[in-house]
Amino acid sequence: MFNVILMAGSPQQGGGSIQLFLMIAIIAVFYFFMIRPQAKKAKEQKRFIDNLQKGDKIVTLAGIHATVYKVNEDGTLQIEVNPGSYLKIEKSAISMEWTAALNKSTAVAEKK
Repeated sequence: MFNVILMAGSPQQGGGSIQLFLMIAIIAVFYFFMIRPQAKKAKEQKRFIDNLQKGDKIVTLAGIHATVYKVNEDGTLQIEVNPGSYLKIEKSAISMEWTAALNKSTAVAEKK
């Protein structure tokens, strides 16, 4: 399909240092724009989950709005969905973003 014509003579010298610089630049871009923000977000999520206490209002990844009833030692929570209705869920099933939005809208409503 494609024919490649090679030019006679020796290959250019010094092109390796430019390629090395470009590879390092690409790796740095991936680190600062992809890897670092994900690691930072994971750290914030872990801190958020570790700081949950009884009485906190939360939203699960499934969209269930509840209040933390009990923090268990095995990495689970007992949440109260309705008065007298409890569920046991994993701590990792809590959405940090949705919970923050819920608490923000609740705080705004209480100020009015």
